[in-house]
Amino acid sequence: MKKSQAAGRLRKTMGWLISAMMLLCYYSPQAELLRSLPDTLVIATGQEASLSAAFPLQLSIHEGDVEALSGIEETLEAPDEAAATISLLGLIPLREVKIDIRDDLLLYPGGQAIGVALHTRGVLVVGTSDLSDALSPARLAGLKAGDLITEVNGKALNSTEELTALVADVGGQALPLRVKRGEAELNLTLEPKKDGSTGTYRIGAWVRDSTAGVGTLSFYGEVREGEGPRYGALGHAITDADTQQILTVSQGEMMSADIVDVRKGQSGIPGELKGSFLREHRVLGGIRLNNVYGIYGALSDVPVHPLYPKGLPIGRRDAVHTGAASILCTVDSGGMKEYDVEIVEVARQSEPAQRSMVLRVTDEELLQKTGGIVQGMSGSPILQDGRLIGAVTHVFVSDPTMGYGLFIEWMLKQE
Repeated sequence: MKKSQAAGRLRKTMGWLISAMMLLCYYSPQAELLRSLPDTLVIATGQEASLSAAFPLQLSIHEGDVEALSGIEETLEAPDEAAATISLLGLIPLREVKIDIRDDLLLYPGGQAIGVALHTRGVLVVGTSDLSDALSPARLAGLKAGDLITEVNGKALNSTEELTALVADVGGQALPLRVKRGEAELNLTLEPKKDGSTGTYRIGAWVRDSTAGVGTLSFYGEVREGEGPRYGALGHAITDADTQQILTVSQGEMMSADIVDVRKGQSGIPGELKGSFLREHRVLGGIRLNNVYGIYGALSDVPVHPLYPKGLPIGRRDAVHTGAASILCTVDSGGMKEYDVEIVEVARQSEPAQRSMVLRVTDEELLQKTGGIVQGMSGSPILQDGRLIGAVTHVFVSDPTMGYGLFIEWMLKQE
């Protein structure tokens, strides 16, 4: 009986020990490394990337069937085709990573201040309001802030002036509407009412069909051979100030801008660049697309780059690393300059996503001028190791010296 109890206690203890060892192994740095490795490592021709493995793991890098490099930690300058294998003591393969070598695309990195004027496809509802002696017809019809009215009475709608004219024409008759709400398409019917204070028919809604602002050009050049120069800018969508709805593009212009004033950023209060662009109206290109990764289009007036007149190769996402980097931006009448930043965090993303990296402004001159990253610097190109790797997208409201960046690859995928 005593032997049986002792054996039971031993088995129980061994079970706890094995469970503890398995738990320790699961949360060990080696296991964490294996889980964090991508299926494919993407780098550019001539670009360097690092892979590391801690004992008892070993790393070997193979070019085709021939072992090219091996060791605990290796830096690789991309061969034509390769794969990396992580193994236990060099004997038991645990994980293989394909190394994808991409063409060394050459682009101009941007950094110029730009003005953006955009007209929406449809009319955006930014709010509803009651008439002097009647409830809001728009609200009664089911319209909400953020809705996009694309058709009225079967006709495409492109401006607030068109909507006002259509309402005046029908008077109090019912108007069929085609409305986009998020990804959904709705059919609604609205009956305008005469406003007792003005004597005119109104729908009881605040609407908007255009917006304008200042930002920074991210890149430009021939993205694909034979298609002419293209551009990308901002690194984030143009949204309506009231509803935060991403604005659809009917037509738009991207123009050269001058920075005329700066409001420095401070904790809790984002700063801002104030620019002038409508007076000179030097159009650099049209706006074809507006989405979460920025604005895009063809470039009709190609600017000469003052700092990199021959352009720069792009850097692929898996070779972007923490450490020293720089940004190009225009924050005053002195023109474009290159400022020091530090990349403090890099997200390993296999599909397009925002917030690819976190950066900190370290340049004393830029900190003195702006306090860090301010509104209007969105789109500023990020450079590292002599390559264009991404663009600034957002500032940390709590700390204007910090901000997010987006991989250049995700911006190029939109083109």
